[in-house]
Amino acid sequence: MRAVIQRVLESDVFVENDCVGRSREGMLIYLGVKKDDEQKDAEYLADKIVNLRIFDDEKGKMTRSLIDISGSVLVISNVTLYADFSKGRRLSFDKAASQDKANTLYLYFVQKVKEKGLLVETGQFGKMMKISSISSGPVTLILESE
Repeated sequence: MRAVIQRVLESDVFVENDCVGRSREGMLIYLGVKKDDEQKDAEYLADKIVNLRIFDDEKGKMTRSLIDISGSVLVISNVTLYADFSKGRRLSFDKAASQDKANTLYLYFVQKVKEKGLLVETGQFGKMMKISSISSGPVTLILESE
């Protein structure tokens, strides 16, 4: 499982011109699921992400976590995080999980983050989405469950 995390002041996701999810100060997370991922991968990433100390304290040092600031989260499923283009210019998704498995683990990840007491909103799995955000920092991280 792979997550691209952006520290944001706000983020929104739209499907067919309707806002279906948003976050304020917190994180925008793009989440990809690969073929051999399991629930333990989602559990690991959820715990790691909500406890990352990437938010500034009163001295401007990154010592606070998402939990510490009671931040909000917008999670977007993103199959392209497992796209492979090493053999040409067209993307291959052979490493990505099937749609059913990916959706199940995506929803499980969202549930695990919610269990930490945070406000979590999502896009719509498998839909074409428009995402806007105001990054803070910028702070952008890539985490993997392996």
